[in-house]
Amino acid sequence: MREAQADSARVVLDAPGIERAATRIAHEIVERNGGTEDLVLVAIVAGGRDVAELIRDRLRQIAGKDVPLGALDVTLYRDDVVGQGRRPVPNPTRMPVSVAGKRVVLVDDVVFTGRTVRAAMDAIIDFGRPDAIQVATLVDRGHRELPIRVDFVGKNIPTARSDEVLLHRNSRGELEVVV
Repeated sequence: MREAQADSARVVLDAPGIERAATRIAHEIVERNGGTEDLVLVAIVAGGRDVAELIRDRLRQIAGKDVPLGALDVTLYRDDVVGQGRRPVPNPTRMPVSVAGKRVVLVDDVVFTGRTVRAAMDAIIDFGRPDAIQVATLVDRGHRELPIRVDFVGKNIPTARSDEVLLHRNSRGELEVVV
């Protein structure tokens, strides 16, 4: 989650909307996967962490048990960062269980070009061979540069390519999505 200039931004998804979206995504995950057995949520650092925690909480309410939650930094897997003379500093990655033979749901706050999701898929494979990788996002804004499909979407928001869409905490500490 990055800081936004909230004073000039327009809220496109408020805290209650985010709660509803997380609940709907969790129900869809349970339905598609026939429950939560062998399911692992993996948040793409940093934006996906808050969204993944919301979804994990909803999955616990629905299924009555905890789903493991990992945090994955994809900095070194990005094709638009590595090899361009920059020295990126990765954040910690935490994978509480092996993903081998599991159904992994990658969670990000906003999906845009698909490059972060592609990098996350590459990174996940370094932790084992999952049975399936699915993608969940709070906001899908389109503009794909790669053939990436999002399986679970909180809200589709049409944007201009130049728009910046951010998940942030407002002055009351509530999550909201702004453009």
